[in-house]
Amino acid sequence: MPNDVPGGTPLLEVTDLVKEFAVRKNPFDKALAGQDLKVHAVDGVSFSLKKGEVLGLAGESGSGKSTTGRLALRLLDPTSGSVKFEGTDLTTLGAEELRLLRPRMQMVFQDPLSSLSPRMTIGAAIRHGLDIHHLGDPQDRDAKVKNLMESVGLTPADFLFKKYPHQISGGQAQRVVIARALALNPDFIVADEPIAMADVSVRALIMELLKKLKDEHDLTYLFITHDLATAKYLCDRVAVMYLGRIVEIGPKEEIFRHPHHPYTKALLGAVPVPDPNRRRTHELPRGEIPSAVFPPSGCHFHPRCPFAVPACQEARPPLKNVGTGHQSACILN
Repeated sequence: MPNDVPGGTPLLEVTDLVKEFAVRKNPFDKALAGQDLKVHAVDGVSFSLKKGEVLGLAGESGSGKSTTGRLALRLLDPTSGSVKFEGTDLTTLGAEELRLLRPRMQMVFQDPLSSLSPRMTIGAAIRHGLDIHHLGDPQDRDAKVKNLMESVGLTPADFLFKKYPHQISGGQAQRVVIARALALNPDFIVADEPIAMADVSVRALIMELLKKLKDEHDLTYLFITHDLATAKYLCDRVAVMYLGRIVEIGPKEEIFRHPHHPYTKALLGAVPVPDPNRRRTHELPRGEIPSAVFPPSGCHFHPRCPFAVPACQEARPPLKNVGTGHQSACILN
């Protein structure tokens, strides 16, 4: 299987995952297009995660990162491909079988306020999963929730327990959705840009919190981000996505020291450096990310790549080994 985790049995195995969304068009538009239009959100993605590992999924907006995270939890059904959790293919499970696995797989959504019900207090929102799955004694759930709130920095817990989402700050809301994900004692968490909506002043605190909770609870993260600097801090491995495909994956040390794919080099070149005298040495990609409805042929990155050659337009380049546990989908050496 491509992108196998070096050593250890995978907790999660994603193989040839594809997700297409139909584009709603009127009959006149369909006749002009000559076909049913589809958004190619995820296009043949494969990776593995072993227990206790953090894999960063990085790329620009529109690259398919969030869709991949939702597919990994089967919050969305894939068009094709498989997602195995401890050897069980989630795509074949019925509703009841999947419900029994839900406590072990949780998600931290990108926008915490939109993922919290405005009619639920903070305490009720965190306790909601415990109520649904009937975990623990009802009289003990509030106590567990308050202890969890304290552990993620929502203090004083007794005061915040009865507050509503509009009465707390963005940083506190982010801690609430993290606490909600942890309430069910999961093994695997998809963290979808968990600091994107937080103020700059609290981002470092949330990153420290995620790292501390990972160590305390032996968590496995799929960490979705557009910021490679945060991936370098938290992740063990990094997978770079572009227009629905993984174009490079490997240990973070390899990705940052020896990037191979031109898109990865461009992302690293865009990371701000706190030195006004240091000039950029990498050429930034031209233009905007293409439409996922009409993706380019061959290598999806070739229209923006400063090193593209005619062969880049002809066939999809496979991921190939370019180092220890390091793979890149580029025909250029």
